[in-house]
Amino acid sequence: MSSRLHPLAGQPAPPDSLLDLDALQEAYFSRQPDPSSPEQQVSFGTSGHRGSALDGSFNEWHVLAITQAIVDHRKQQGIAGPLFLGADTHALSAPAVTSALEVLAANGVDVMLAPAGQFTPTPAVSLAILEYNQGRTGSARADGIVVTPSHNPPRDGGFKYNPPHGGPADSDITSGIQKHANAYLAQLLQGVRRLDADSALAAGTTHEHDYLAQYVELLQHVIDFDAVRASGIRLGVDPLGGAGVAYWPAIAERYKLPLTVVSDVVDGRFPFMSLDWDGKIRMDPSSPYAMRRLTTLRDKFDVAFACDTDHDRHGIVTPSGGLMQPNNYLSVAVDYLFRNRPGWSANAGIGKTVVTTALIDRIARGLGRPLFDAPVGFKWFSPGLLDGSLGLGCEESAGASFLKRDGRVWTTDKDGIAAALLSAEITARTSKDPSQYFESLADTHGRPYADRVDGVATREQKARLSKLTAADVQATSLAGEAVEAVISAAPANGAAIGGIKVSTANGWFAARPSGTEDIYKVYAESFRDEAHLQLLLQEAQDIVNKALAAT
Repeated sequence: MSSRLHPLAGQPAPPDSLLDLDALQEAYFSRQPDPSSPEQQVSFGTSGHRGSALDGSFNEWHVLAITQAIVDHRKQQGIAGPLFLGADTHALSAPAVTSALEVLAANGVDVMLAPAGQFTPTPAVSLAILEYNQGRTGSARADGIVVTPSHNPPRDGGFKYNPPHGGPADSDITSGIQKHANAYLAQLLQGVRRLDADSALAAGTTHEHDYLAQYVELLQHVIDFDAVRASGIRLGVDPLGGAGVAYWPAIAERYKLPLTVVSDVVDGRFPFMSLDWDGKIRMDPSSPYAMRRLTTLRDKFDVAFACDTDHDRHGIVTPSGGLMQPNNYLSVAVDYLFRNRPGWSANAGIGKTVVTTALIDRIARGLGRPLFDAPVGFKWFSPGLLDGSLGLGCEESAGASFLKRDGRVWTTDKDGIAAALLSAEITARTSKDPSQYFESLADTHGRPYADRVDGVATREQKARLSKLTAADVQATSLAGEAVEAVISAAPANGAAIGGIKVSTANGWFAARPSGTEDIYKVYAESFRDEAHLQLLLQEAQDIVNKALAAT
């Protein structure tokens, strides 16, 4: 169980690694999935259904079936308000939007679409849902769909549903949608209502909504732009060819910021990306290999940032430290926000996942704030962000959202744009870039050494790993320390974490399958040193291998 670094990791994508867009589109429309094959069925992970038309796992039939299942869910739940439909820049997103609209229009659903040519970040959809639902209850409420596979490779497509609370749907909802969508596939789409594309676009239920204008204007309630502008700091952003490509210049213009957009190119092949750790193109702003373009420019800016393709994840680059580890920046964000948001409730807590750094646990204790330690998946934080009982929710994969400055809800899905811009506010108001801020936190609370090992895993291996419990772990010591706890359920709510976490006095590891790709993840963190971290990782892999072999 170890990841092997590709020899071209961090290098520009060679021409022969680029996607054939015509072949991808042809496969989307022509390939009919096999409903008896688990690999070609609808499967909702931690954030919607994902797959590739080239594998028969994200094709027109999938989108038609899922959309009809969502329509059925809306009727069952009495949701009759508009549906906000957004999409990122992946090549399969545009045809999937068309397919979804054909079904929604045929079912008489009012759909809110961005103006032609405008892409839609995930947080803009969440914000639109929440803004519309203010003062509305019952059947009048809106919900949404975001067509995105997040940071996944260019060949992939994704489709996720956000109910009226504006955040990711919980497993009760997604399991029902998945079940009914697969039933539609099995019966060859019988029962799926559909118009042709032109009729759907011209339908009286199809409306234009300017997500960009709404998001940019309301962003002033989240970030202190006056402080950023007054400081004169130089800012840089790389949209990574994603859905926020037009948002950044609009933000710079609206708030008069010295913000340089290093590239505004949109190309479904993503040829401008450097290859990720495994030699694939992946728009992951937390990967030093995928982020090579921006990190080479670190000295040109006082702080710079990037977002993934649907702009729900962030990456922070500083002149003093380069690309920050997600856990380190999230720790900085937590400490800064809870010290600099007097409009927030004194009882507002901190939401994190069980695989996010334990430094946040220490910061929470120092701040006297409650900690909500949840399973992986941002859906666990949406209710708390909605009612203000959480000031911030975050997960180690560089995803976070937080309240408006006055303590009201902002978004209930991850917002990479706001998280990125917060780094500018932090730099402006503290005269420290986030890397320097992190150093002061490490001096106070202890320095974490963390890493994550990814590797290929089959569907069967992922299923076995997700079902491990404390009884499957026989080890009584880990990296020279006594094992203090082995958990398979989250402290916040007792929900299964989809794997195991083993903790000692000065370190921990967790192992779980990815909910979005055919890989597993082993996380480890030490508060001693790098050697202790490597020992944690080594022994973690041995423990997991033995546990899997025994099942």
